[in-house]
Amino acid sequence: MKDILSLFNVSSENSFYVSAGNSLGKLPQKPFRMNFFNVCLCLEGSTVVEIDNIKFTFQKNSLLTSSPNTTVRFISQSDNFKMKLLFFEKNFLLKNISNPFIVEKSSLFKNHSYNIINLSDDKSTELIKLLNYLKEKSSSDSMYKDELSRTIIFNILLEIADFMDKNYDQNSNPKTIYYQFCQLLQKHISKQKNVQFYADSLCISNKHLITIIKEASGKTPHQVMDEYLLKEAFSLLGNPDKNISEIAFQLNFSAVSSFGRFFKKQTNYSPVDYRKIQNIS
Repeated sequence: MKDILSLFNVSSENSFYVSAGNSLGKLPQKPFRMNFFNVCLCLEGSTVVEIDNIKFTFQKNSLLTSSPNTTVRFISQSDNFKMKLLFFEKNFLLKNISNPFIVEKSSLFKNHSYNIINLSDDKSTELIKLLNYLKEKSSSDSMYKDELSRTIIFNILLEIADFMDKNYDQNSNPKTIYYQFCQLLQKHISKQKNVQFYADSLCISNKHLITIIKEASGKTPHQVMDEYLLKEAFSLLGNPDKNISEIAFQLNFSAVSSFGRFFKKQTNYSPVDYRKIQNIS
């Protein structure tokens, strides 16, 4: 988190960060990956942002929630753009919580990586009050500062979840396996591209995993795996210190040409062309 906060000219050693809502100046235009949870509420102005290589316009009352491993790139912003940010690490939030997937299983992440919704003025004001309250308590000298902050963050997440579609399917069994599958992908996708590895890790059959993933996401395991592998590729390509050969090796492709074919199939661009378009050098 420290490295990402430095992109916003913020210095912090804590396991969570909440901003004051002031202008953050020029936003980073090179893609970066957030390895923590994020809640972002636009207060004023607008910005054009790419999230996992999909472009969105983020304007007043737009709310973004994203989970770890989401790749972000700011393309442009208005002069008056302001936003409230809440970053937090999962381990901080889940201290003394028995269910490690409680955040992922909520309707905040029905898209399984990020979600963008537009709030009403009233809902936006409610959320701003909670974020300001978190800022106040996290800056206090209370001996219970961490416990208070953790409780307020949970409150914020539950309020946001309540804003989401209340008809969202809450059948937890296939979702639980799906989220566990996604957690495994975050850890192993650069080395393991065999569906059987993930089925074995989840102690289910290959056929059952295919059925569960299709039911939970509408996609095949290979399609989800390709999405996570592409995210990893975007993140690595955003680092100009790594050449294409190093990236192909790190992602466990048998040859640079194999990586190039995979990337072009997913994006219609070669890795080299993608870097040129993104001005990464």
